[in-house]
Amino acid sequence: MDTRKNQAVTTEKDGKDHWTNIAIDPFNERVRLDDYRGNIGSVIDRLEEISNDPSFSKIIIKARAEDCDFFISKGYQNEGKLANYFSGSDAYMMTKYKKDWRRASDYWVKEDDIFHDIIGKERNEGDSLLPEGYQIRKGLESDAEALASMYRSVFKIYPTPLNDPEYIRRAMKDDTLFYVCIFDDKLVSAASAEINPVYYNAEITDCATLKEHRKAGLMRVIIKRLEEELKGIQIYTAYSIARALSYGMNNVLYNLGYRYGGRMANNVKIYDKWEDMNLWNKKL
Repeated sequence: MDTRKNQAVTTEKDGKDHWTNIAIDPFNERVRLDDYRGNIGSVIDRLEEISNDPSFSKIIIKARAEDCDFFISKGYQNEGKLANYFSGSDAYMMTKYKKDWRRASDYWVKEDDIFHDIIGKERNEGDSLLPEGYQIRKGLESDAEALASMYRSVFKIYPTPLNDPEYIRRAMKDDTLFYVCIFDDKLVSAASAEINPVYYNAEITDCATLKEHRKAGLMRVIIKRLEEELKGIQIYTAYSIARALSYGMNNVLYNLGYRYGGRMANNVKIYDKWEDMNLWNKKL
């Protein structure tokens, strides 16, 4: 199955006075400015030109601190921060909504309750032990079919086509590192680190565990292994964007020492609906 039509497409453009790197994401009905240089006015003109398509309901900018006032003056608002994203400097998630429904959240108070319950407890940053019978190793291209099958079992909807083995193989070739957990010769849990070699950061993402193995604490161990691998290749910052309604995933990140950076409303289609997403950051 060719799922590339559902993938975000990254477009780079060199203008006479600026450069932009923009992710065009029809599946999630959004446009995201991931990087930019040069004349900031020309940058915003380019972004607004692309996002003028009525199928897009949200615009996101990973903004440098010195540009935030300019983006605010153009009608953008700050929804959070990815600390140390730009080689040690923070990225601010400036957003603009083009449809009312996209800005409104049906679960904001419930998500607040989950968040405050988690951070109200003392962190447990101690060593994580793998239960007997489980094995963790780096993911291989030969795992693509099993990974796709597991992701299909866990997620009805996912913002990238992880149900496609070919997509997973391409990701592995393009600076994405997977770790997997095996039980009785079956792949039961996995996560990945999408590496940005330009700014020495990585996104911890694609976290999933089959339902019958969720009490084993596997994700905490997998992420720790990913972090160790990242530190070994001079990646200095990790961040993760977790479903705000997921107590388990937010709790894992909190207890691994990640710091909360904000919440983005209706940011992606994931699990079974549009979801608000929490930002978490960690200096490795």
